[in-house]
Amino acid sequence: MWSSNLLLQVIVIPIIVSIIILLTRGRLGKAGAYIACASLTYTSLILVSLYIQLWSSLTSIYEEYSWSQFLRLKLGLLADGLSLPIALIMNLLCTVCAFYSIPYITHRIEILYGGENDKLLNLYFAIYLFFAVGLTGVALSTDLITMYLFLELVLIPSYFMIDLYGYHDRHRIAMMYFIWNHLGAGLFLAGIVLAYFSNGGSFNIFDLAKVQGGSAFWVCFFILLGWLIKMAIFGFHVWLPHAHGEHPTSIAAIIATIVGLGNYAIVRLLVNNMFNAFQLFGLPLMIWSLVTMVYGAFLTLAQDDIKRLYACSTISQNAYSILGIASCTTLGVVGGIFYFISHMIGKCILFSVAGIVVYLSEVRDMRKISGLAKLAPSTAILAILGSMILSAIPPLSGFQAEWAMFIGIFEKSVEIGYLVAFTGIFATFLTLVYTFWPIKRVFFGQPSFESNSVKKEPPMMVIPLFILSAISILFGVYPDFILRLLTYSSI
Repeated sequence: MWSSNLLLQVIVIPIIVSIIILLTRGRLGKAGAYIACASLTYTSLILVSLYIQLWSSLTSIYEEYSWSQFLRLKLGLLADGLSLPIALIMNLLCTVCAFYSIPYITHRIEILYGGENDKLLNLYFAIYLFFAVGLTGVALSTDLITMYLFLELVLIPSYFMIDLYGYHDRHRIAMMYFIWNHLGAGLFLAGIVLAYFSNGGSFNIFDLAKVQGGSAFWVCFFILLGWLIKMAIFGFHVWLPHAHGEHPTSIAAIIATIVGLGNYAIVRLLVNNMFNAFQLFGLPLMIWSLVTMVYGAFLTLAQDDIKRLYACSTISQNAYSILGIASCTTLGVVGGIFYFISHMIGKCILFSVAGIVVYLSEVRDMRKISGLAKLAPSTAILAILGSMILSAIPPLSGFQAEWAMFIGIFEKSVEIGYLVAFTGIFATFLTLVYTFWPIKRVFFGQPSFESNSVKKEPPMMVIPLFILSAISILFGVYPDFILRLLTYSSI
C-alpha cells in the first residue's frame, strides 16, 4: 500500500529542522531546543497513526524513491509488523530524551564551558536530530546500502556528543567509540558487497534470499560479525563500559538503542531472508549469548559508579534478545525482538534516572549517595519501574517478552532448550540483583544530603519517563498490541 510520503516525512523533517537550527542557532536562543522537540513529536505522531493503521489492517506500508539510476539505488521505506514497532519506539525514545535534554544539557554546558551558552545548546539539538533520522532510517530501509548509510549516520552524532558534552577523557573515548563501531559497520559493508555479487547485482534486502551455497555462509558470517561487534557481545565488549559510561546521560538511552539495534538487523536480514544459513550459527550464538549474559551481570555487580553500572548492564541485557533470536524458533525470535523493545524502554528510564541523580547531587559514586527517595520521590518511583521492566516483573513489558522468548528457547529441543533456558533464567536472577541493588543504596537509608543542598526534580526530566512507563505497562497488560505485528512478520 502506497502512503502519501508519511515515511519520508519521518526521515526528512528532522534533517530540515536540524539545518534550520544550525544556521540560526545564534539568534534562536533556547527556542531551538523546543523546535527540535516539536519536530520529533510530530514524526512520532505520524508513526503512531501508521502503527494503528497497520495493527488494524495488517497491510504493510511502502514508499519508494529513486536515488541513482546508474547505481540502481532506491530509497525504499517499509513499515511492516517488524520495522514499524522498532521505528516507533526508537523515535519515541528520541522524543523523550529530547525533552529530557533541555534541562540536563543546559546544566552540562554550564559545567563544561563555564555558563549558559545558547549556541552550544542549539548545536547539541542540531546534531541530536540525526539520531532520529539514522535510527528510523535503519529500521525502515529496504535497501542494504541505504541501511548502511543510515547506520553510519548515527555514528556521527554519537562521536560529537561524547567529544563535546561527555565526561572524563571524553576526546579519547569518543574516538574509541568511533573506531569500534566503524569496524563493525565495515564488516557489515563487506557482507553487503559479497551479497551484491552473489545475488545477481541487487542491494534489495529481500534479494538476500537469492544468495545460495557457500556464499550464503560468508554473507551471513560478515553481516552477523559486524553487528555483533556493534552489539558489544562478549569479546567485543571492551569499548562499551567506557563509551557508555562517559557520554552525556541525555543520550544514554539512544546509545543503548544503537547497541541493541543489531537484534532488529539480524532478524530483518538473516532470519527472514537467509534462515538456512543463519541456523548454522544458532547454537554457537546461543552459547555466546549465555556467556555474555552472565559475564555482563557480574561485571555490573562490580560497579560503584551509577552511570557505569547501567552501562555494563547493557552488555548482559542485550544478550537476552540475541539468545531468543538464535533459538531460530518463532516465539524465540518474536520474544527476542519484544525483549529488545522492552529493554529500550527500561534502559531509557534507568539511564535517565542516573542522569537525574547526577543532576540533583553532582555525585556518581553510589557509596556517597543514600536516602535520595525523600528528596526525589518521583525519581525513586521511576527507578523501581525501570528495574521492574528489566527484571521481567509483571505487569510491565519485560515479563511478557521474557515469557515468549523462553517458551521459544524451550521449543528448540528438549536437551539444548532446557539447558539454555535454565542458564538464562539464572541470569534473570542476577538482573534482579543488579537493578534493585542500586535502588536500595541510592534511594533508601539515611539521607546523605541536606534537603536544601539538592535541586528539585525538573518536571521536563520526569514526566516523559512516566509516559514511557505507561507504554511498558500497556505492552505488559495487553501484549497482543505488539505481538500481533511481530508474529505477523516473524519467520
